[in-house]
Amino acid sequence: MSKTNASVLLAAGGTGGHLFPAQALAEELGRRQLVVDLVTDMRGDRYGTGFPARNTYSVPAATLAGRSPIAMARTAYQLSRGLGAAFALLGKVKPAVVVGFGGYPTFPPLKAAQLRGIATILHEQNAVLGRANRMLANGVSRIATSFDTVKLLGPELQPKTRLTGNPVRSSVIEAARRPFWSPGPTDSIELLVFGGSQGARYFSEAVPPALALLPAALRQRLHVTQQARPEDAAQVTAEYGKSGIPAEVNPFFADLPDRMARAHLVIGRSGASTVAELTVIGRPSILVPLPHALDNDQLQNARRLAESGAAWCIEQKDLSPERLAREIEGLLDAPDRLGAAAAVAKTLGRPDAVERLADLVQELMAQA
Repeated sequence: MSKTNASVLLAAGGTGGHLFPAQALAEELGRRQLVVDLVTDMRGDRYGTGFPARNTYSVPAATLAGRSPIAMARTAYQLSRGLGAAFALLGKVKPAVVVGFGGYPTFPPLKAAQLRGIATILHEQNAVLGRANRMLANGVSRIATSFDTVKLLGPELQPKTRLTGNPVRSSVIEAARRPFWSPGPTDSIELLVFGGSQGARYFSEAVPPALALLPAALRQRLHVTQQARPEDAAQVTAEYGKSGIPAEVNPFFADLPDRMARAHLVIGRSGASTVAELTVIGRPSILVPLPHALDNDQLQNARRLAESGAAWCIEQKDLSPERLAREIEGLLDAPDRLGAAAAVAKTLGRPDAVERLADLVQELMAQA
């Protein structure tokens, strides 16, 4: 295949945390007139129509769901099926570079690329190297990171590691143009609450009762935008109505980056994409890491922001409605603290991450 016809294959699992940076890279590679294909697991099918790729392929994959011999055997069997399918797919597509965005669904395509001698890039979005990425790290051509230091990324891997940042979508870059403004004593206060697929239920149960404990004068100034599961949305809306708090509650917001830019305070999980978007846009946040994560990646992400002064990290086990109410009231009564955190968050953002990662892709393409 000539270099002019070479394509790039992106491998990403079917969650937003993996697909959003892949989508951002696909957009940038498209602007550079490069052909992009996507390979994902079965969960990623619902993203196929909106992902800017020539073709979207699915290969079998599995996430390690337990440590029992039976669970491990099932995972190994499914990944072996995926490896065979990915090996055949690469023989058909013949990409110049394969870029993986972490998680077990990217294991088969990247391992198959290594077996075929195709250049590979592994992108780690979090502050700790994930389990699947640790299995792949020794064999890939380059490792791209979102943080300047990544836990469990050994010194032997540093020569092929490049700091790029975590790519964000074009809509996030557009939202980042809106400057943060601290609310005055009588101004309306915009509060954004979202938790993704693994956090919406918790925030539906935790945030409305916490906001109900705020002083009436503060509640009257609030406007809440909250993501909630379809089965919870009516109840959450009703609870806010009882507290006299105007709220917009929906399962999904297509314009979430714009709503983030309008927010004076964000309450959410600390997945890699959320952290990247908060820092590129530059917004203060209370982060509640997803508990019991395999690698504690969200806790590491949140701590990095909290240590820098860009956010406040509270573990879920320590968070009662009363404490959350105290934290929110303290911040909303001190808008200078919100402004300072927003400014720090902005300094941590890497809006050029997608350009850096695309440059790395083209560097490897030139060597192919």
